[in-house]
Amino acid sequence: MADEISPDHILQIGFGFWASKALLSAVELALFTHLSKGPQTGPQLEAALGLHPRSTYDFLDTLLALGLLERNGTGQSAEYMNTPSTALFLVKTSPQYIGGILEMANARLYRFWADLTPALKTGLPQNEMKTTGKSMFEALYADPARLEQFMDAMGGISMGNFMAFAEKFDFSRYTNLADIGGATGQLSTIIAAHHPHMRCRTCDLAEVQPIAERRIRAQNLQGRVTADTLDFFADEFPRADIITMGMILHDWNLVDKKMLIAKAYRALPPGGAFVAIENIIDDERRQNAFGLMMSLNMLIEFGEAFDFTGAQFSEWCREAGFSRCEIIPLAGPASAAVAYK
Repeated sequence: MADEISPDHILQIGFGFWASKALLSAVELALFTHLSKGPQTGPQLEAALGLHPRSTYDFLDTLLALGLLERNGTGQSAEYMNTPSTALFLVKTSPQYIGGILEMANARLYRFWADLTPALKTGLPQNEMKTTGKSMFEALYADPARLEQFMDAMGGISMGNFMAFAEKFDFSRYTNLADIGGATGQLSTIIAAHHPHMRCRTCDLAEVQPIAERRIRAQNLQGRVTADTLDFFADEFPRADIITMGMILHDWNLVDKKMLIAKAYRALPPGGAFVAIENIIDDERRQNAFGLMMSLNMLIEFGEAFDFTGAQFSEWCREAGFSRCEIIPLAGPASAAVAYK
C-alpha cells in the first residue's frame, strides 16, 4: 500500500510558490503585454525586459512548461508567444485584463503571506498595519493614484463574475439597483448594458466618485447609471429594488456583516433582492479551496474578517427578516448569494 502512495501532490503544493512567483514576475515585467506585438526570441525578450542572460531561458521555459507561453522551435532562434488565455487575460490592452489583481498580489500579498503562521497564532493582520498602524483602506484612500490602481485590480478579477451575474439573474421583475461599495461602477455599468430597462446607482466614498463618473461617461451610460457618495457604516442605504455588494461582506467581522445585511433589508421593498457576490464557501467546507484561502487572506489583511458559506449567509439574512435565499454559481469559485425580502 505504501508503494502506491506518492508525495507528488504534497510537493506540488509545498513548492507552489515557485510557479506563483514565476507568473507574478512575468506580469510585473509586462512579458505578456510585450508578446502581444508578436512572437519574440529569447535574445529579443532578454533585451526588451532587461533580463540577465543566466535567467532568460530558465524563466521563459518555466512559463512554457507551466502552460503560460507557447514556443516554436528550440535554441536562440526559437520564438515565444502568448497562449490564447494569456493573450486574453494578461495583455494590458485587453478588455478582459486580470493582471491588476496579480500586480497587487506580487507587490503586497506575496510578502504578507510569508507571515501566515503569525496570523494563525495571533488572529492579527499581517499587512501594512504591522508597520504603519494604518489599515489597507486608510492607505489606499489617501493616495488617489494607488486607489484607482486597486480599483482596477479588483475590477479585473470581478469582471467575469459580474458578467455572469448580469446573464444569470432574473432582472425582469425589477427596475432599479443600488450597488453598495460600487468602486468604479463596474457592476452597475455591466447590468445597465445588459438590461436596458434597469437604472443603477453605484455608491461609495467621496474619493471614489470621480473615478466612477469618468468610467460611466466612457461607456455613455450617464443617463442610466449614477455615482453617489455613501459611507456604508454611517449612512442608510438608498432605496432600491435590488441591493448588491461585490466582494464587500467578506471584508468585515460578523457584527459588521449583520449590520450591513440589516441595512440592505431596510432599503428594499417587499419582493426586493439583496445580492452578495463573493467566493462563497461550500457548506461542507470541503471543495472551494479558493474561497477558503480567500478567508485566510482576509485574516492576513484584516484579522477578524472572513469569508463564509451559503448556509451562514442564509442564516444571517433570515435573522434580518429575509424570507428565502439562493446561491447562483458564477465564474470559477464565485457565486451570487441572494436573499429575497
